[in-house]
Amino acid sequence: MINKILVTGSSGQIGSELVMALRGIYGSENVIASDKCPNAPEKIKKSGPFEQLDVLDKEAIAALIDKHQINAIVHLAAILSAVGEKNPMLAWNININGMLNVLELSREKNIKRVLIPSSIAAFGPSTPVDNTPQETVLKPTTMYGITKVAGELLADYYVAKYGMDVRGLRYPGIISNETLPGGGTTDYAVAIYYDAVKFGKYECFLSENTMLPMMYMPDCLKATIDLFQADKSTLKHFSDFNVGAFSVTPKLMAESIRKYIPDFEITYKPDFRQAIADSWPNSIDDSCAREEWGWKPSFDLDLMTKDMLEVIGNKHKQGHI
Repeated sequence: MINKILVTGSSGQIGSELVMALRGIYGSENVIASDKCPNAPEKIKKSGPFEQLDVLDKEAIAALIDKHQINAIVHLAAILSAVGEKNPMLAWNININGMLNVLELSREKNIKRVLIPSSIAAFGPSTPVDNTPQETVLKPTTMYGITKVAGELLADYYVAKYGMDVRGLRYPGIISNETLPGGGTTDYAVAIYYDAVKFGKYECFLSENTMLPMMYMPDCLKATIDLFQADKSTLKHFSDFNVGAFSVTPKLMAESIRKYIPDFEITYKPDFRQAIADSWPNSIDDSCAREEWGWKPSFDLDLMTKDMLEVIGNKHKQGHI
C-alpha cells in the first residue's frame, strides 16, 4: 500500500500543482514536497511537509526517505530544454545523476513505486512528426532530450533487472494558469495568455506555424495520477508512455484567444528555441496509454483558452499579476 510519497522538484510548474493534487488524495501529511530551492510556494509549505533537497546528494535523499518512511517517489527535479541548451553539463548532471540516485535508493530501500516523467523532447528530427508512434526512433538533438531517452532506458532497466515498479509518461507542452514556466521550449503557450490579458499583445519566440502537442495542466495532473495509480498488471509499457491532448501552433492559439479578446495582437521573433521545437513532433499517438491505463483528456484548445483567460483575468483584476 502506498501511503508516504516524496515529490522532488516540487516547486516547478508541474510539481507545485501535483503536490496539492496528491495531498488531496493521500492526505497532506503523507505527501512530502522537496526542492533544492528553499523558497517553495506558500501553499505547499502551509499545507504539508516541505524539505529542502538537492537530488545530487544521495545521502540527503536516503535520510529523507528514512525520516518520513517514504514508500513511493515522484521524481520531477530536472533541468528543462531551453535552460539545458545554455548549460548542457548541468542538465546531464541533474537529469541523469539525480535520477540514478533516486533509482538506486529506491532499489536499496524497496520503494514500492517510482514515477519519473519523460517528455516529447525524447524524439528528434528523424522521428515521424505526425501521430508519432509509441515505439519509434529516439535521436534527440538537445541535451534535455538525450537525458530523457537515457532516463527512459534506465527506468526500464530497473524494471527488467530488479523487478521494480518504475513508470513514466512523455509530457507534451504543459499549459498552466497557476505557475509560470521554468525554461522550456513550449513556454510561449503560457506566456501568451498572461500577455493577452495584461497587454493585449504578445511577441512569440517561435514562428506562427510551429505545430506542437500541448496539454492543459488539469489533464497533466490527471494523466500523472492515473498512471501512478494504475494496476501494474495492466501495463505492457512502463517508463515511456505517449500522452496527448491537442496540437496547436502559435497562430491557432492566437485565433482561439481572439474569440474572447478580439483585438489581441501577436508578432513573431523566433530565437534559438525554434530549432528545438522543429525537432519535436506535430502530434502524438497515445493509444497505448489509452488501452493500458484508460488515458483520456478532458480539454481541447478552446476549452482551455476559455478557462485560462477567466482565471488569469480574475488574477489581473485583483492585482496579483
